[in-house]
Amino acid sequence: MGFTIGGIRGTKEPRAGVRGTKETGGGTHGSKEGGTRGGGTKEGGTDERGPHERGTEDGSTHHGVTHKDGGTKATRATKEAKEPRESRAASRRRCRTSASECTAVAEYTGLWGWAAVPGARAQDGRCSCGRADCPAPGAHPLDFAPEVPAGATLDEVTDAWAQFPGAAVMLPVGRAFDVIEVAETAGRRALVRLERMGLPLGPVAATPDGRTHFFVAPGAAAELPQLLYRMGWDDAALDLSALGPGTYITAPPSDRGGLGPVRWLRSPDPDSVTGPPHARLVLGTLAYVAHRSPA
Repeated sequence: MGFTIGGIRGTKEPRAGVRGTKETGGGTHGSKEGGTRGGGTKEGGTDERGPHERGTEDGSTHHGVTHKDGGTKATRATKEAKEPRESRAASRRRCRTSASECTAVAEYTGLWGWAAVPGARAQDGRCSCGRADCPAPGAHPLDFAPEVPAGATLDEVTDAWAQFPGAAVMLPVGRAFDVIEVAETAGRRALVRLERMGLPLGPVAATPDGRTHFFVAPGAAAELPQLLYRMGWDDAALDLSALGPGTYITAPPSDRGGLGPVRWLRSPDPDSVTGPPHARLVLGTLAYVAHRSPA
């Protein structure tokens, strides 16, 4: 009398080499679908993979080779492929300060051609330079920090800034640009006027202590008195000054004096950086608005 398992008709006495069973629980040697003992799969099919391609689910031994963690060549290859990326990531992590500051410095040096210097930070009125009598807490370069030259790459900036974690970004004035400084209220009003007039403008930044920095062509600091005289503003009480060689400004996104970050009112772009306007093109408007703006 025959019996049927999984749609395959058999006999009570299976042929030699094949052991069938009505049971499907653990401990049986046949599969529910009537697969063979040696090469069967869970679905009753035949595993056509070679002996070196078959792995184990729990790290068992095949042909005398023990896979301690069940890994495969593909897994090892994937792990090795990740190592270069991890090395690059580790290089970026060497910059222990804010990643945005490292990126900003690299943009200043590599894209705009400006040098940068690690600067001091201030907290609770104390300067990170260590001087108890510091005249400008958090608003000056660190004397012991070397300058990062114009043209430095992101990797070079990362290595340099990693030596001074938490340093502010400061730019030397008098090389690629000078700065005309006015009160923030006057600076914002003047910026609107200058943009409406269609005059060429350089980058413009606002500081947390209420000042506005207009980037202009080098030489403005030396020419300012004469320019104001020619425009008839030499005898007016103006809250306006120029910064030139030997001075430094804090650049976005760094904190200045523990008061907050410096912000761009007009970000750098290729035209404004490579050819900042001559001071005489913006000075008349700046002087007029500074004179009319309340102190």
